[in-house]
Amino acid sequence: MDRVAIARAALTEIVRRQAGRQARAVGGQPGVDTVTVIDPEHDQYGLLRIGWQATAPERVLRPVFFARIKDGKVWIEDDYTDPALADMLVDAGVPREDIVLGFLHPDERRYSDFAVA
Repeated sequence: MDRVAIARAALTEIVRRQAGRQARAVGGQPGVDTVTVIDPEHDQYGLLRIGWQATAPERVLRPVFFARIKDGKVWIEDDYTDPALADMLVDAGVPREDIVLGFLHPDERRYSDFAVA
């Protein structure tokens, strides 16, 4: 299996696993849904919380994480997971040099343990 296929499989599994965790963590919070994004055709993967809080008329539109595969690397554009999405990808077999922390400014990426671009 090539590196992009490994990344696609890893991201798909992580989205599904994290969706289950979100559903359990919020205890089925009424009015707020967990929405998965699994789009291998466009190489986009993510998890969102969308809806209305029951306790106050406040809109919820919150990314849990969003990643995409671009130029053969996984670009993590947003991440509010614990453990971090990058660590989950490494555990799933994606090499660190194939992961870009896109949410970091390009000048700051060189200080991470991951690819700069």
